[in-house]
Amino acid sequence: MEIIVGENAGFCYGVKNAVTKSEEQLKEYKEIDCLGELVHNGEVINKLEKLGLRVIDNIEDARNKIIIRAHGISKDIYNKANKLGIEVFDYTCPNVLKIHKIAEEYALKDYFIFLIGNKEHPETIGTISFCGDKACIIEKEDEIESAIKELKKSNAKSLLIIVQTTFSLEKFEKVVENVKDKLDTSISIEVKNTICNATRIRQIETDEISKRVHCMIIIGGKNSSNTKKLYEIANKNCDNVIMIENYSELNIEQIKQFEKIGIMAGASTPQESINEVINVLKIKKSE
Repeated sequence: MEIIVGENAGFCYGVKNAVTKSEEQLKEYKEIDCLGELVHNGEVINKLEKLGLRVIDNIEDARNKIIIRAHGISKDIYNKANKLGIEVFDYTCPNVLKIHKIAEEYALKDYFIFLIGNKEHPETIGTISFCGDKACIIEKEDEIESAIKELKKSNAKSLLIIVQTTFSLEKFEKVVENVKDKLDTSISIEVKNTICNATRIRQIETDEISKRVHCMIIIGGKNSSNTKKLYEIANKNCDNVIMIENYSELNIEQIKQFEKIGIMAGASTPQESINEVINVLKIKKSE
């Protein structure tokens, strides 16, 4: 059995920064609240909860200090925290904060904004709040027509297209191409590919590895957007793709029949989870 592990598997900078700094705060304060899950990985959240992290859904339920998750929050929550006198430790990914600034800047210039991303994802929910009144979220290509109607109704002469940091690069490019095909030259279009480099690299590497193996294992949280994208990409190239959160979900009898196995992990997956999967496969390889 040959095992090929993605060089870029596991924590990205934004996740590592959020987890490390949260651990530091927990050492100092013992207990602290986090608005939503810090990152989309159950293993990581369980570990932090044991250290004293309390995940809450509403800012009103916070005690005197709160951690802002890597995915970011909406604009109004910052204002609420300030009014309530809550100290904020903002561990929003720098790439997400960059999109917030871009959105605010272009909204002030009276641009209409198309935000391409998963509508229910916390990053998208946060980002749209920085886009002003003239904005639409596009998740699927069949939503482009209605978004263009809103754009034309607004009488805006300029359009900005941005994208969720963990969205599929392929899907993003298709939406942009479709929008350009449907709009005439009366509306100027500016496109900013705000998919983070870590996401892009992992997607490219997953595509490459999945073409060379008989089975692909994707490790990451079940609710992780970037992990799901890796699974979708691998599925296009490999007939046997498995998505797991940790080694306990592996069906060894099913996997040991394959001669070449690829492993990739989402940006919220800790190295420990990756190592555990590798070790289990190596044990079976030596048997």
